[in-house]
Amino acid sequence: MKPLILIADTDPVNLETCTGILSKTYADRFQVRCASQLASTRKILEQIHQQSIPLALIIVDQDLLGDEQQDFFETTRSQFSTSRRVLSTSSLPNSSDIIPDEDFLIHYLLQKPWHPIEEKLLPVMDDLLEDWLATCNPQQCELKILGLRWSAETHEMKDFLARNLVAYEYLDIEENSAAQSIMQQFGLERNNIPYVLLPNGKVLTNPTKLELARKVGLSTRAQKPFYDLAIIGGGPGGLSAAVYASSEGLRTVMIERQAPGGQAGTSSRIENYLGFPSGLSGADLARRAVVQARRFGVEILTPQEAVDLKVNGPYRIITLSDGSEIVCHTVVLSMGLTYREPAIQRAREMVGAGVYYGATFTETHTCRDLPVFVVGAGNSAGQSALYLANYSSQVTLVVRGESLEAKMSQYLVDRIQNHPKINVRLKSEVINVYGSKHLESVTIQDNSNHTEAVCNAAALFIFIGAQPATSWLNGTLLLDEEGFILTGPAVNHDNQMPASWSVDRQPYLMESSIPGVFAVGDVRSGSVKRVASAVGEGSIAVQFIHQYLSKLR
Repeated sequence: MKPLILIADTDPVNLETCTGILSKTYADRFQVRCASQLASTRKILEQIHQQSIPLALIIVDQDLLGDEQQDFFETTRSQFSTSRRVLSTSSLPNSSDIIPDEDFLIHYLLQKPWHPIEEKLLPVMDDLLEDWLATCNPQQCELKILGLRWSAETHEMKDFLARNLVAYEYLDIEENSAAQSIMQQFGLERNNIPYVLLPNGKVLTNPTKLELARKVGLSTRAQKPFYDLAIIGGGPGGLSAAVYASSEGLRTVMIERQAPGGQAGTSSRIENYLGFPSGLSGADLARRAVVQARRFGVEILTPQEAVDLKVNGPYRIITLSDGSEIVCHTVVLSMGLTYREPAIQRAREMVGAGVYYGATFTETHTCRDLPVFVVGAGNSAGQSALYLANYSSQVTLVVRGESLEAKMSQYLVDRIQNHPKINVRLKSEVINVYGSKHLESVTIQDNSNHTEAVCNAAALFIFIGAQPATSWLNGTLLLDEEGFILTGPAVNHDNQMPASWSVDRQPYLMESSIPGVFAVGDVRSGSVKRVASAVGEGSIAVQFIHQYLSKLR
């Protein structure tokens, strides 16, 4: 059966009108049902849960829930973890009787009245359903991955597809009978996992990301011989530059080595981004931006990696890891940061098998009802700790510093300190990990009293040691001592311009030591390490690019 949209409201006239319009609007992809009482709403949810019918979206009136609001959404999230959950209310958004979304129970707070539905309800539903269809619809998963729960290669492949918004169905060869049948049918051996079963029936054996990308329809090669702008890195800054540049008529290509969204794309929740009061995941933000960029004609190449940058007169030439080249007039560098490998014994060999950089939905199944550890003191670590607490039995946040407040926003500090399933260990660090085939325990060193403790752990999530991804530019651009790209006034050091500066003017605000090459976001020296700042820098850079191009012409 089709995935379900469920509307629960106390107003029968509103419910009848709404259901009629929604049934016509979404009839090709969804079934729409309604309920006017809490008991009937619960009954419908229980029925579809037993029948394994996916719940795509549920909109529930606050008056219908009454005092059972918290319990209702907790139960719904538990039974339908991927559903998009909306609370409809006639109260003001800051009313004290509306539950705070500290536990990621609701995705949107919908203000009543809904009429006209075409203006106030359908745009919200379209957005939420697009999210769900892009990442969660099991009926659209003709692509299948066969692997093992603790296989690093399997995890890497699942994470790559998920972050590139490619729907797939994962089948564990130890737990899933269908997977075992496929293995026998094709004569596949366990030691060659993961396997990818394509919709045409062909099987790929542990493919590279580039090979897999080409098979599932991702763009890996440039379509044009020349571009006005090439963007290296698909984080918030790069995506912002792509949207603004392409919408203003510039031929634009983006080169991303992993998946659009960058480090922000791995964030489980971004709650302080303007205009999203209930917050959104990094994956949701990336998906919206990618759709927006492609709508304006941006080419997105993934997985591709820039390895060299050359200047030839007015042209900037980018060499990719596969040997191909992209020729353009201007470049935006937005490679962001990468997490540095920590000094934890055996951590490297367990990456993907219990040790992870970032925390997304891909990893949650490995730690459901089990204890996990999060290393880091920034907002990403704090948000992930709160997110993982919804699935794990206990989350321990390991912080080397003396307080959370030093690097974390206060709203996160307050939630973490009041959360019953999160334990914070200050002045501490993880020094070792243990396990035969996957992570089983970690050693925590308490630096305040020089003691060590071995703790059971199903997963370790690392959010420390971020460094700019600029090693390939060393010797090409001016970098600061930590490897960040110098821009604007910082390029003119002691009134002395570098030899690479070939024009008779001062660098623009976001411009590097090569004219026409700009840097935005976390990779830029002196930048504010926030998503909104990166988005702003991306849009500002485009205005300077127009000025640069106007003088070329």
